[in-house]
Amino acid sequence: MSAATTPSTPGADGIFVAPLVVEYPYKRTVGTLLSRFFLSLQEGRLEGTRGSDGRVFFPPAEFDPVTGRALDEWVTLPETGTVTTWAWQSVPQPNQPLEHPFAWALITIDGTEVPMLHAVDAGDIGRIRTGSRVKVRWAAERSGGVRDIACFDLLEEAS
Repeated sequence: MSAATTPSTPGADGIFVAPLVVEYPYKRTVGTLLSRFFLSLQEGRLEGTRGSDGRVFFPPAEFDPVTGRALDEWVTLPETGTVTTWAWQSVPQPNQPLEHPFAWALITIDGTEVPMLHAVDAGDIGRIRTGSRVKVRWAAERSGGVRDIACFDLLEEAS
């Protein structure tokens, strides 16, 4: 029996106790735009959408923030970007991208203007800074979701 179907039982004081599981199971369809985005990640490719003012959005924006119209111009992007700001995660929590200390960073993918949040495997807090260059590390097994990007790795800087 699952917790949702376990019968109530009397406690030591004679009061009945029953487990309560509140769930809202649902399935979401992502539509044409997000389907393309997730499939591109699964295939190891970054794609964004271009707005009417020329800005490229990654992750892709569904609607133009200037006109409100649906965006349908796709742009293939490089796997590199720049850290615009970051915070150090010294004690990773369950279900976070890495099991060792890492940085959460806003990363602007080259060719875009709007940063995205993701993990950077910097190795040490002293190695990352605003302006650091990074590159996508793809997950070993990809399933068509944001976690297909395992994290970003620091690019070695020229001396």
